[in-house]
Amino acid sequence: MKKLSLLLLSLAAVTGLFAAQQDTTRTSIYRSTVSAMVEYSYNKTWGHFANVDVQALMPLNRYVELNVNLQASFKNVYTVGVTLRPKVVLPYGELFFDTEVLYKAVLRSNQMDLVAALSLGYRFDYASVQIGSFARFMESYSRDWHSEETYQVESFNLLYRLEVYCRPQTERWNIGAAFANFDDYQFERMWQPLFELNGRYDPADHWRVHLSAQCKPTGMFHLNAAFYGFTLRAGFTYRF
Repeated sequence: MKKLSLLLLSLAAVTGLFAAQQDTTRTSIYRSTVSAMVEYSYNKTWGHFANVDVQALMPLNRYVELNVNLQASFKNVYTVGVTLRPKVVLPYGELFFDTEVLYKAVLRSNQMDLVAALSLGYRFDYASVQIGSFARFMESYSRDWHSEETYQVESFNLLYRLEVYCRPQTERWNIGAAFANFDDYQFERMWQPLFELNGRYDPADHWRVHLSAQCKPTGMFHLNAAFYGFTLRAGFTYRF
């Protein structure tokens, strides 16, 4: 576990260094950022626990972004996500095409979870909508290759996300609400939506403060909704 923690910290340092070397002549819309956040979570499976997140957004040019997301959980679960996002700038807003790979090492259960996702989205000042699909591969680290035990593959799952904002993205503060079945660190099956409330404030040109809450019910699409878990997240972003 110590080796994996050191690897995640090293990856975070590398992504931060790469972001710091980006071209600072771009407009503020295309600036590189590094974020650090802490989370408090509870769900009926794992109980109470905390997570530490590190994220980097790196505009490779005006038309392509790269996102790297890292999460270490005190429940001995580690997640790495990488998203390549080509964009098409429109007269109002922009189209984007996400290609994402998410790897989760659930060491507490000796399991791994690998997701590959493709999606199309459109975003503008007041909203962002995204739809696509993902495939999931799950396996035990201790699987005996000479036994009949096998891995599990889910070849198709629908992904979706709708987020609305109360103010334009260029404003100093904003509040948004989202309905989705995925976020930066998890992909749920299409009948397991997540509900989010997000807020951010820019106290200075280079700094941004975040606060968000997420609720995860179960049984929503089966007309028998019940509480499963929630997450509270707080942190900051440095914009180069």
